[in-house]
Amino acid sequence: MSLGEIRAEAAPRANARVAITRLMLTNFRSYGMLDLKVEPGHVVLIGPNGAGKTNVLEALSTLAPGRGLRGAKLGEMARSQPGEGLPRPWAVSATLAAPAGETQLGVGFLPGGEEAVTKRAVRVDGVAVANPAALVERVRLIWLAPSMDRLFIDGVSERRRFLDRLIASFDPAHARRWGAYEIAMRERLSALRAGAQSAWLTALERTIAETGVVVAVSRLEGLARLHAAMEEQRASVFPRADVAVAGTVETLLAQHAAVDVEDQFAGMLAQSRGADAEARRTSAGPHLTEFVVKHREKGRPAQDCSTGEQKALLIRLVLASAGLPAPGAPEAPVLLLDEIAAHLDEGRRRALFDEIDALNVQAWMTGTDAPLI
Repeated sequence: MSLGEIRAEAAPRANARVAITRLMLTNFRSYGMLDLKVEPGHVVLIGPNGAGKTNVLEALSTLAPGRGLRGAKLGEMARSQPGEGLPRPWAVSATLAAPAGETQLGVGFLPGGEEAVTKRAVRVDGVAVANPAALVERVRLIWLAPSMDRLFIDGVSERRRFLDRLIASFDPAHARRWGAYEIAMRERLSALRAGAQSAWLTALERTIAETGVVVAVSRLEGLARLHAAMEEQRASVFPRADVAVAGTVETLLAQHAAVDVEDQFAGMLAQSRGADAEARRTSAGPHLTEFVVKHREKGRPAQDCSTGEQKALLIRLVLASAGLPAPGAPEAPVLLLDEIAAHLDEGRRRALFDEIDALNVQAWMTGTDAPLI
């Protein structure tokens, strides 16, 4: 199928257990209108740079909680012309095929005020859903994009977000836990600026401590599952990664019971009220945790590895998470792989496609050359 300068080709692979079979876009990025129907197998988007291949993957990524594949704000995703004021409304609709039947998923953005700019409308089978995190219960999306090639070199926050997305892909409740923690932090900072009474601040700090410890435990358990998945995977050309987290709460959990860590964390927050109010930030907690990755065979931190080795480590982590079962969520994820062949030689490229096939998942891939597979 042709999408202007792009060709959408079905890869000759087995059908996936869960697959997106139709994608419709309205006023999304470079697309005024798009109606793309595909088979349940892999989808390869081929075309020159700037043709809109990544826009298709980004549209799919809006069906996951968070800011999507590019980390963009909702208004930035709208199709626009020079001189326009407010961004245009946009919509993404997808048909999801699974063993239990088809599901219609929809995400939309309607500008017109600050609240509209920061929130999106979500529908499942035509019914409005209040929390975008509910999408994870219908479709699990995991992606790799060229912007992530520097993940191990750039800031700590990007690595932490990557870890949380990985864990949420096989533990859907993780996104809700993180959301509850963020809300509690924002409420405390607002209360500090407003000069709230000590009793109210104590209650908020207790909530932060409880939700923060739950997030930290969730990460530790998720890392243990990732580690076990990499150990159980068949022989792979992609290197095993040793993964860990480094943070105050996680360190305390290694030494004390969770209920005791909650008390200690709440105490830290109480002692830092003045500094946090002045800095307008929370100075301790799992939102500051570092995600640490090492190349096991070479015993080298990921940031010290070559560009190709870093890409290979990322792929190994994604494949491990894709193979993990997710209670309360679809049995298999959908992979979004943007320019996945970059920095991979022919042997690793072929091995990647073989390993994706072994997982029985659908992959949407982009590239400038044909055939990718």
